[in-house]
Amino acid sequence: MKYSLSEAAKATGKNKTTIHRAIKSGKISAIKGDGGSYEIDPSELHRVFPPSAAPRDAQHMQSNDTQQAKFAPKSSHIDRVVELEKELAVARERANGLEAQKDQMADTINDLRKRLDSSEGRVTALLADNRPKPGLLYRLFNR
Repeated sequence: MKYSLSEAAKATGKNKTTIHRAIKSGKISAIKGDGGSYEIDPSELHRVFPPSAAPRDAQHMQSNDTQQAKFAPKSSHIDRVVELEKELAVARERANGLEAQKDQMADTINDLRKRLDSSEGRVTALLADNRPKPGLLYRLFNR
């Protein structure tokens, strides 16, 4: 079952605007339905935003928040480091690919310059008519 935008916001405890911004920036992939509403896969949503549990009472919620506050920083820091390492690896791969593409384009430019230089001489020779002009007698008798 896929979530709508409002269902996704309720499932994560986030605002609909936050979910919509994540979709627009590409952090979450979603399919836009025929009516213009989004269909968000739960696994895709919870990959970015963890599901929120609805506590039964406020006391339980406060004690749960206190416990999470004790353990969340370490876990979230480790998760953030892992996420940043993945992003760095992707950025390095992209940089290597762009470097190879740049080298290939430089080789192509050099090849095209050589071809242009060699063709300039041929074009100049074709434009300059260096054939000997026929003499007066040739022009008079060979018409």
